[in-house]
Amino acid sequence: MDLQNHITQIEALLAQEDLVQLGREAGQIKQLFEDQLIELERIEQVKRLEAQESGEKYEEIDYTELKEQFFAHYQEFNAKRKAQQQLQQTLEQQNLKLKKDLIIRLKEVIDNEEKIGTAFQSYKEIHETWKKIGAIPREQREPIQKEYSRLLEIFFYNIKIYKELKDNDYRRNKQLKEDLIFKLKQLRVSQASLRDLEAQLHVLQDEWEEIGPVLNEDWETMKVAYWEAVRSIYDKINEHYEAQRQVLKANIEAKKTLVAALQERLTSLDSWNNFKDWETQTAYILELQAQWKTIGSGGRKENEAVYAEFRALCDTFFAAKKAFNKDKDAASAEVANKKKALIEKAVAISTSQDWKNTADELKKLQRQWQELGSAGPRFENKLWKEFREACNVFFDARQAHFGEQDAANEANLTAKKALIAELESLVLPSDKQEALAKLRSLQQQFNEIGPVGIKERQSTYEAFKKHMDEHYKALKLEGQEKDRVLFQAKLEGHLSSPDKQKLLQAERNDIRKQIDGLQKEMLTLENNLGFFARSKGADQLRADVQKKIDAAQEKIKGLRAKLKLIPNE
Repeated sequence: MDLQNHITQIEALLAQEDLVQLGREAGQIKQLFEDQLIELERIEQVKRLEAQESGEKYEEIDYTELKEQFFAHYQEFNAKRKAQQQLQQTLEQQNLKLKKDLIIRLKEVIDNEEKIGTAFQSYKEIHETWKKIGAIPREQREPIQKEYSRLLEIFFYNIKIYKELKDNDYRRNKQLKEDLIFKLKQLRVSQASLRDLEAQLHVLQDEWEEIGPVLNEDWETMKVAYWEAVRSIYDKINEHYEAQRQVLKANIEAKKTLVAALQERLTSLDSWNNFKDWETQTAYILELQAQWKTIGSGGRKENEAVYAEFRALCDTFFAAKKAFNKDKDAASAEVANKKKALIEKAVAISTSQDWKNTADELKKLQRQWQELGSAGPRFENKLWKEFREACNVFFDARQAHFGEQDAANEANLTAKKALIAELESLVLPSDKQEALAKLRSLQQQFNEIGPVGIKERQSTYEAFKKHMDEHYKALKLEGQEKDRVLFQAKLEGHLSSPDKQKLLQAERNDIRKQIDGLQKEMLTLENNLGFFARSKGADQLRADVQKKIDAAQEKIKGLRAKLKLIPNE
């Protein structure tokens, strides 16, 4: 359900006449609106941060207008409801005064009126007026009703009209009262809502007062049974409200526990000094936010206060993360500039034939490269390819010069075999991203190791590639992620092959061939579009063909992106 639906719901409540009984429903709608607003704002916050991390521009969705619209309706609802409550309280106080006045009148009739006819007429007037008077404050209903019932009891037993009532009337009244007590007991165990339960109780109590007297010897027992049944229902109502208060209290305590956990976690904020630390903590914060959503609401004021505290802590975390990313971007740019200087030095000496001194200088540059650390995801891979190509120009030339394998080739072979053995027994981390990082690291190490003898080059490459392919297959990648990762791994594997130029050229040719085939297919499909007549059936055929054209265009786009990843393209 979106935010507009919640606005529609609160507008629907606002349109109703009696708002007094709708407070809880409005509060639930408000809670759902706030929860969804928190989630949407959190998603926008994450998207904005992700865009910032990737150097992209992201225009965040602003929910201010919907928020203001909702709370304007909600405040109008509360204002109207409060006015109705105040009016209802005023009416209940007026009704209470009227009933107290009737009780005084009834006492005067009992104490002073000696004429039965006049007394009975006065009773009828009092009772008819009593029935017409509306509700009184809940806390006053039971004592007022008891006093009125007590006076009615005295009235009916004191006046002589009881002498004229027949035994049949007593028996009938007894049966009616017993039936009503039974209904009260049934009402106690019913599954009706609290609102319906109270309404039915009031109706039965009014019916009780409508029933005439019973024999004095039956009355005491019946009266006790009646008030026990009534009190048991009031106890159930009070238990429900107490249970609700406990639930609200428990919800607040659960939310305070999350706030405390977040406060505790943020005490270590200054110790998070790398991307992995921040990603771990981000996952933790998002999990706390997910738990928060599962907890019900508490009392309105307490709920607002604890949410404000929780939101402020989350904002503190994400602001700190943003500052960290900004600092890291600056540091990565500085490392990138230093690595560009190393690339220039490597390129300058890459064509040198001073094999020993140049090799030492390049190895020195490689050590400096490693010591500088990563230039960040935006720069590192591109810079590394340029640096490695400059180094390879020299080392390939030196290898061709020396021809047969020497001590360096033997050392490289030993290092690559050790790396293959490590790869063969490797158990990848369960986290997919960590696993991919590990495989890329091993591929980079393999590529960084110098060349081996001509006889061992192909077998060493194939052995390493075989195990790498098995590990990539075990990751069970899917969709675009699988296509991208496997193609990047394939290219890096080609770069470590003794036939890298041949493999890379074959890869280019294959991609171009696929692009040509898709373009021809698109041309055929576009020509076919012109043959379809304008009819209902033809429109469907044209739509199907257009889908195929769009799909082919998307594939061409992906293939051209791959083509750009191939070195020297």
